[in-house]
Amino acid sequence: MTDQQEPDYRFTLANERTYLAYLRTSLACYAGGLSAVQFLDLGLDRWPARIIGVALVTAGIVTTAGAFRRWQENLTAMRSGGRLPVTRLPLMLAATISVVGVIGLVFALWR
Repeated sequence: MTDQQEPDYRFTLANERTYLAYLRTSLACYAGGLSAVQFLDLGLDRWPARIIGVALVTAGIVTTAGAFRRWQENLTAMRSGGRLPVTRLPLMLAATISVVGVIGLVFALWR
């Protein structure tokens, strides 16, 4: 077992701010996804809006879970004096939001 030490409070608070930023992003994904399903009318029996909505809400769920995991891993690494773990969460978010944006643009122009 490695020695655990309390990290500098500034690093702990920075880790918490990052966690809260991920939670805000996940809330935005939830709101965008639910709004897309409710208000986006792209024709064709509304299936494009459903695809966009499901993709955004799923991204929100993954972001919420990933944010908590990342917060825990960072805190553990800081307390043990180890390296901070690498995450692919920002890449997943960027890719999802880009794909959803392209889908929305294609169907908006197609309509």
